[in-house]
Amino acid sequence: MTTEEKKASPKRPKKAPVIIGVVAAIVVVAGAGMWVWHEQPSFCGAICHVPMDPYLETYEAEPGQAGTDKWGNEVTDAAAMTAAYHRAEADSSCLDCHTPVLSEQVSEGINWVSGNYEVVLNDTYDGVLLERSASPLTEASGAEKDELCLNESCHPMTREELAEKTADRAFNPHVIQHDKLDCTTCHKAHRASVYYCTQCHDEAEDDLPAGWLSMKEAGALPATA
Repeated sequence: MTTEEKKASPKRPKKAPVIIGVVAAIVVVAGAGMWVWHEQPSFCGAICHVPMDPYLETYEAEPGQAGTDKWGNEVTDAAAMTAAYHRAEADSSCLDCHTPVLSEQVSEGINWVSGNYEVVLNDTYDGVLLERSASPLTEASGAEKDELCLNESCHPMTREELAEKTADRAFNPHVIQHDKLDCTTCHKAHRASVYYCTQCHDEAEDDLPAGWLSMKEAGALPATA
């Protein structure tokens, strides 16, 4: 073969750019898949929270049917658990309430790896994470505790407007008659919600929404946190 013929021979394409492109595509697809999974309740149980099964059960419970709360107690109507109700009625996911602020997630990841978290132990589950109120659920994002529920994406109204919407109830739970209570005082995500008015007003028990508990009934449940 002459020198001229060698020069005319087609060059073989370099493999490196092709390999880099394939690897980059795999990384992008895997990253997108990871992000989608990150938005799902199953991610929380698989990656971070060991005692997550009971939370998933409450989340997946069907409103209008009996269910089980995070401690294994029977709930006559799963609609009383806001996690189940919001999933069914508003297609909400865990991260709609548990704000995915990066700094908080890093902190929680470190606590999980080091075992620096507390759980409630009972006969049904090996351990369930302690219950959180509105304040710790919003403080990482810098939002006010009312904004956990009263925000543009969920319930776009003020406390006064909320009280007007429930003015026809025998006991209007949203009127500030005593202290300004957190929404989570009554509305429970992973167990039956509790009608706080029944703490003092026995007749308020006749006004209980389906599946809800009186303060006395809630206090008698095993492993309440």
